[in-house]
Amino acid sequence: MATAKHLPRRDGSRIWRTAFWLFLIAVLVLAWFWQPINARAVAATSYGARVACGCRYIAGRDLSDCRKDFVSGMGLVMLSEDADDRSVTAWLPPLSSQTATYRKGRGCVPEAWAD
Repeated sequence: MATAKHLPRRDGSRIWRTAFWLFLIAVLVLAWFWQPINARAVAATSYGARVACGCRYIAGRDLSDCRKDFVSGMGLVMLSEDADDRSVTAWLPPLSSQTATYRKGRGCVPEAWAD
């Protein structure tokens, strides 16, 4: 019969320590790759807003039909429109959101990028 001092400890401290280190590694990896990921997200949403704005307000197509004009790999980019402002916003949660607005004589003008 086993005595209490020979039973393995089950206080969970080893699980918490492992979870902490895995979380820390995940945060460091995300921090390392944040700049290239964020830059691609800004470029994808800017491109998406500009293309969808032209499709919607220059070509007169429905916004849901404008996704056909996207290059491959842009499946996660979401679109919405503001009919009053004649603008289209593309966003990639939670990374980036960009808007392009139709201006008569100038076409679809993307918003300025913030530094």
